[in-house]
Amino acid sequence: MKDYTIRKATREDVPALFRLIKELALFEKAPREVENSEEQLRKDGFGSDPLFGAYVAEIDGKVVGAAFYYWRYSTWKGKRLYLEDLIVEEDHRRKGIGNALFNQMIRVAQENDCNGMSLQVLEWNEPAINFYKRQFMTLDPEWVNAHMTRQQVESWRFDEEA
Repeated sequence: MKDYTIRKATREDVPALFRLIKELALFEKAPREVENSEEQLRKDGFGSDPLFGAYVAEIDGKVVGAAFYYWRYSTWKGKRLYLEDLIVEEDHRRKGIGNALFNQMIRVAQENDCNGMSLQVLEWNEPAINFYKRQFMTLDPEWVNAHMTRQQVESWRFDEEA
């Protein structure tokens, strides 16, 4: 018998969402990488033009898990749901909460006529890799991730002759 509920996140969930984000960063050995804030989460996810959506898993009124998503557009595939993070507190893993949040993301993709779902997983995170394999996700070793930091973007020197 499940003792949790899955629901759409609200503005009131922001402190719990931010707590889960920091917990994930600690698990991923990168706590200093979190530059986001509760204020930014409120603005970006619960303002007039939200950049992301989230669902939470709740037990006895306490948020114990969350799934963050946004829309991605592939020139080859079209509209896709991008699962940014799926987080379940360590004490509440192996209770079906991750599966329930994942299933909710599939529902959101179906309801929004997405042509698929994408995500990333760290190559050393065997529990997550195994979880996504059980969900029949295709893990693609060919693609290399690339990013720029805020500092790199802000200090960019435009080559006017290009």
